[in-house]
Amino acid sequence: MKNFKRENLIFSLCGLNCGLCPMNLNQYCPGCGGGEGNQSCSIAKCSFQHGNVEYCFQCKSYPCERYENIDEFDSFITHQHQKQDMEKFRGLGIALYSAEQQRKKVLLNHLLNTYNDGRKKTLFCVAVNLLELDELENIVNELDKNTLNLSLKEKAAYAANLLQEAATNKNIVVKLRKKK
Repeated sequence: MKNFKRENLIFSLCGLNCGLCPMNLNQYCPGCGGGEGNQSCSIAKCSFQHGNVEYCFQCKSYPCERYENIDEFDSFITHQHQKQDMEKFRGLGIALYSAEQQRKKVLLNHLLNTYNDGRKKTLFCVAVNLLELDELENIVNELDKNTLNLSLKEKAAYAANLLQEAATNKNIVVKLRKKK
């Protein structure tokens, strides 16, 4: 949307962790309100109508009807914790939440550069988005210690198993959910 700019491009207006999205990582999308030529966003238009709020949760009308089913299906990035992440962001504040997301982005890039066999990008992005930071750090530490002599295919499988196991223990689904 023309003239829609935001300072924090790692966390979207509607609660997505843009910095952990495959489209953002591949530099196909700068994030919500970053760069020219962004696709039109109905939530950005709504933001303008409600006083240019930086995040939807700052709006007097939040949560509105737009959020009734917003986390049921995914796009390029998971929406599973969208509302939950906005509450966490609101509680921690921009500095702490953004620092956590920056650390998650570092871990995600490490996973992609060290353990991706070309078939795990979506899994890694969804898992990093949904799992807690301390759990991710423990998983990456375990991977770094125990995979030195493994092939890339074996490293990728080990990483996928650890992430899947952690997600299963938390009742988290680490795959994108398509609209039927």
